[in-house]
Amino acid sequence: MRAGEVLLREDADAPWYAGLTPRHWRILWGSYLGWIFDGYEAVALVYALRPALNTILTPEQAQTPAFYVGAAIGITLLGWGLGGLLGGIAADYIGRKRMMMFSILGYAIFTGLTAFAESFTQLAILRFITGLAIGSEWSTGIALVAETWPNRARPKGCGFLQSGFGGGAVLAAIVWAVLAATNPMGDQSWRIMFALGALPAFVCLYLRRALEESEQWLQALKAQRWAATTEDAGTTAKTARRPFTLAEIFRERESRRRVLLATAMSFATTVGWWAVSSWLPAYTEGLAKLAGEPANVWGPRMGIIYNVGAITAYLISGFVADALGRRAFLLVTYVGCIVTSLACYLWTGGLVPFMGLAFLNGFFTLGFAFSWMAIYLVELFTPAVRATAASFVFNGARLIAWIFPIIAGQIVTSFGGVAAAALTMSSVYLLGLIIPWFMPETTGQPLPE
Repeated sequence: MRAGEVLLREDADAPWYAGLTPRHWRILWGSYLGWIFDGYEAVALVYALRPALNTILTPEQAQTPAFYVGAAIGITLLGWGLGGLLGGIAADYIGRKRMMMFSILGYAIFTGLTAFAESFTQLAILRFITGLAIGSEWSTGIALVAETWPNRARPKGCGFLQSGFGGGAVLAAIVWAVLAATNPMGDQSWRIMFALGALPAFVCLYLRRALEESEQWLQALKAQRWAATTEDAGTTAKTARRPFTLAEIFRERESRRRVLLATAMSFATTVGWWAVSSWLPAYTEGLAKLAGEPANVWGPRMGIIYNVGAITAYLISGFVADALGRRAFLLVTYVGCIVTSLACYLWTGGLVPFMGLAFLNGFFTLGFAFSWMAIYLVELFTPAVRATAASFVFNGARLIAWIFPIIAGQIVTSFGGVAAAALTMSSVYLLGLIIPWFMPETTGQPLPE
């Protein structure tokens, strides 16, 4: 029996937060700050994109606005995928703390520059570069928290960290609601949304002092433990020369299997959110117009409620995943995604009950659907490749999924409505009902070392 397993059994009756110190909370808070602005930046694009395109598209381009909405989102996802993959690899070589600071500084600068875009080409280039920076922050923060928090508290801490994305999304919805109500710069008010995204640059000043590097990662490098999984450790020769982490996660049989299966589920989550739920504000505005209500009020209102649902899910995800087990948690997540997406886009009733559906949709499609990656992926791989593997699963799916928002935009144009596109794309969630049966159950086990 491993020492970590003994510890878990001996302290089974202690509360989950036993053993947490100010250092643990400081690391969580520093990583959380990065994720707040990640969430703000991603959702700011959803709200501000249509008003931005209304002012920068040429008359010819404005004839097919849905295509350019999908293209802008898709280009951001492409950058996010590439940047996340490169950033995760870098975090396994130069450290979690340093990579996190580079990432936050990069996306703060280029989000701010987006406020000055004057054409779709400029907007697309800035969104791509911003995506490169955003992508590399997620796996870095998750690895740092997972490797520093005690085993019992780790799933809860990772869920708390993931809630930062939801907090940033709510912040973006509130800012957009204020801008929509006050319209301080007329049809150019969308620029304020992106200009505020430059503020995270100041977070780096705090992170430089507050964060400490992961001891588990440092020890793995010192001991030259290069195997990607515990199961593969016995077949991997110990050498002083470190294998390239991206190659290593595919070279080992069990690691390769886990990476490919987890990436397929990540693909379902990513396509589901960007090609389905990202259309929910536009669908809400359509319902508001049919009901004779102000669309610029109900769209942001739905966004706030949707993201409150996501935050609720983030905060409880670690507790639910521990109570149900990882496999059951995954199955519940994707069943919820399917049911609530169908309910939302088939809805034709009043706006007030629709807000309840939006809350539930946010709970599953943005909350639980992304939380499993924060909680589960770190339990599948060793510290030498943890950030690389997590970033490939989380961001590698975007290298495939980036085209789907563009396809969804074409479907909207062809089918004549948002609902048809969203319902068609939501079938991707079926992957999440099949793959969990082939994944290992890791509930209650210490992190691989």
